[in-house]
Amino acid sequence: MTTGIYQAQPPLEFIPPKLNPLLLQAAHLLLPSIISWKTAITHIEADNVEILADLYHQFQEGKIRFLLAFRHPKTEDPLCLGYLLSQLVPQVAREKDIKIQTPIHAHFIYDRGIPLWAGEHIGWLASHLGGTPIQRGKADWNGLRSARDLFANGKLPMAAAPEGATNGLSEIMSPLEPGIAQLGFWCAEDLHKAGRSEQVYIVPVGLKYSYVAAPWSAIAQLISELEAASGLPINPSENGNSATIESLYPRLLTLAEHLLTLMEDFYKRFYHQKLPEAMVASHEGGDRNEALKARLEALMHVALQISEQYFDLPPKGAWNDRCRRLEQAGWNYIFREDFKDLKLLSPIERALGDRVAEEANRRMWHMRLVESFVAVSGSYIKDKPSVERFAETTLLLRDMVKKIQGNNDPLRRPQLGKQKVKITIGEPISISERYPTYKANRVGAKQAVTDFTNDLQKAMESLIAKEG
Repeated sequence: MTTGIYQAQPPLEFIPPKLNPLLLQAAHLLLPSIISWKTAITHIEADNVEILADLYHQFQEGKIRFLLAFRHPKTEDPLCLGYLLSQLVPQVAREKDIKIQTPIHAHFIYDRGIPLWAGEHIGWLASHLGGTPIQRGKADWNGLRSARDLFANGKLPMAAAPEGATNGLSEIMSPLEPGIAQLGFWCAEDLHKAGRSEQVYIVPVGLKYSYVAAPWSAIAQLISELEAASGLPINPSENGNSATIESLYPRLLTLAEHLLTLMEDFYKRFYHQKLPEAMVASHEGGDRNEALKARLEALMHVALQISEQYFDLPPKGAWNDRCRRLEQAGWNYIFREDFKDLKLLSPIERALGDRVAEEANRRMWHMRLVESFVAVSGSYIKDKPSVERFAETTLLLRDMVKKIQGNNDPLRRPQLGKQKVKITIGEPISISERYPTYKANRVGAKQAVTDFTNDLQKAMESLIAKEG
C-alpha cells in the first residue's frame, strides 16, 4: 500500500535476503514482549504442532523441502507465525522427543510495497530476518528467482501467504493466487534436475483471532465516531455497557448504507459515472444485506474503472487481480525505469515526472478503497452473528473512512479488545506426487497449478471451519 508518494522516483530496488543469525536470535528472545507491547494479543495456542515439528526434523535430515502457506487476515499474522516457530514448535518437539535443531525459523516472502508505507527500516529488518520481497502485480523476475532459489536451496523452509494480502476477515478467505503452487512445482523441477531426492510439500496453516471478552462498548464507540465523521446522528443511549449486537447491528447497516450513498453521489457527480438502475431500486425495500452487497459491488467496479481508464487497463478478472494490476501500473508511473539517475534529468523533466507520480498516486486511491472490501459479503454478520465478525466489519468501514480522510495507517488501527489466537497446522499436501502431471506438457503444467491451488484453498478453508 503506497501512501504519500507524490514525486517520481528511481525504480524500486530488489532487497536481497541477508539472514543475520544474531538478529534472529534477538528477535526470538524479544518476540513475546513485542507481541504483548505492540498488539492486543494475550494468548497464542496451536493444534497439530507435532506435524510441523516432524516436518522440520525431516527437513533438517535432508529428506524434504516445504513451504508454510498461512492465512493472512491481519497485519499481526507474521508475529503469530514467528511465535509458533520460535516458541511452540521447539516446546512440542521436546515433549514428543522429536529431534530438531534450533533456531526454528523460515525464509518468507513479503510484499515489496510494505517498506513504502511501513518505513525503510521494515525492509532492512525483513531482509536480515531472511525475507525475500516480491512485487505482486507483475512478473517480478528478481523476486521470483530469489524465492525459487530459497525454496530449493535455502537452509530453512519457506513461508508465504497465498492470499497475497490481508482481507481483514478471519472466517472468509480471499481467492488464492497461483504463485505458491508454481513455486512448489519449480522447486520439484529444480530438485529433479539436480538429481536430488527430497520430497516437496505445501503445508496449510490456519490463523483465527477471537476476543477474550466481547468489546461491545469499544465497538459502539467506534461506530459513534464513524457516524459523526459521516454526518449521521449519534444515539448515546446505545453506547457504553448497554451496547449489544441487537442494538448496534441496525446502526452498522445504516452507517454502511449512508457511506455507500455518499460515495455513489461522489462518483456520479464528480466522475460522471452511471451506476446501474437496480442500485436506485435497492435503496427501498428488500433485504438490506443483499442490497448492500449489490451496491458495494457496483461501486467497487466503478471505482476500479476510474483508475483502469487512466492507466489504460482492461477491467477484467477478480477484484484482487484488478487491484494488483492497478497497483503495479501506479508503481510504473512513480518508480520510473527512465529515472534511474535523477541527476541526468532537467528540472522540467523532473517536474513533469512529479506531475505524473502525483496523478498516479491519486488514481490509485480509488483502488485502495476497493482493496479493503474484496472479500466482503452482505451476509457475513447475518450468517453467523458474533462479536468477531461484527468487529471486523466495523473496522473495515473505519478503514474506508480513514482512507477517504487521507489518514489511514495500517499500523495504527484501533484495538477494540484483548484477543487470543488459534493456529491450526493442516496436513501437508505433496507437490512431488503431482510433479509428473506438471512436467508432462504445458497444458498439464497449467492444470496442475490450478488444481493444486484449488485443493490448497479447500484445505485452508477447512482449517477455518475447524477453528470456528
